[in-house]
Amino acid sequence: PGVRQGYGNAGALCGSLRGCAQRPCGGAESAPDETPNVSAETLSGAGVVPGVPEEVLHATLSVTCAVLVGNTALDPEKAALVPDDGVIFPAASVEFYPGESVFNLLSREMRKNGIHMEFKSSAAYRTSYIEGIGNLYEFDAGELSGWMYRVNGTFPNKGCSSYLLSDGDTVEWVYTCDLGKDVGAEQTAAEAQKNDD
Repeated sequence: PGVRQGYGNAGALCGSLRGCAQRPCGGAESAPDETPNVSAETLSGAGVVPGVPEEVLHATLSVTCAVLVGNTALDPEKAALVPDDGVIFPAASVEFYPGESVFNLLSREMRKNGIHMEFKSSAAYRTSYIEGIGNLYEFDAGELSGWMYRVNGTFPNKGCSSYLLSDGDTVEWVYTCDLGKDVGAEQTAAEAQKNDD
């Protein structure tokens, strides 16, 4: 039901030891780190009117895997991929366009910075699921591990391609080893809203 897609540094290992047997990125499951020959207007997907400049908005983006630093549950073959400080992409102000999602932002910035990312798209659910960033994948540190995101300190209860950004948002992608409990996701945004009512 889903289409597996990704990209990374050409010649680098794609990191999906389950699916690619350590072949270089650019194989069937990953595309090389090349930006397609399309305009920024096409990439934004915001319905640009030709000749009218598109509004540029800003968000702060970071990608971390601090829970993996020294974690013995991590697949030993992946330990060398974990930065000493657990920071894959330090918090930085990045541009986005009206109508873009958390997925659009992450995808563009990882590609722009040469950081491997792999995702699965589902046409049936009209969403994308992040399988791996920086060659660190779901299940690399146990059956409850994988990537989660939070916006302005809250873990939304929706897929990253469904969450539309607002100017000034802070988006944090964090690796979890315990379905979010180890990174502060005891409750989702939906649960928090229920408690506020």
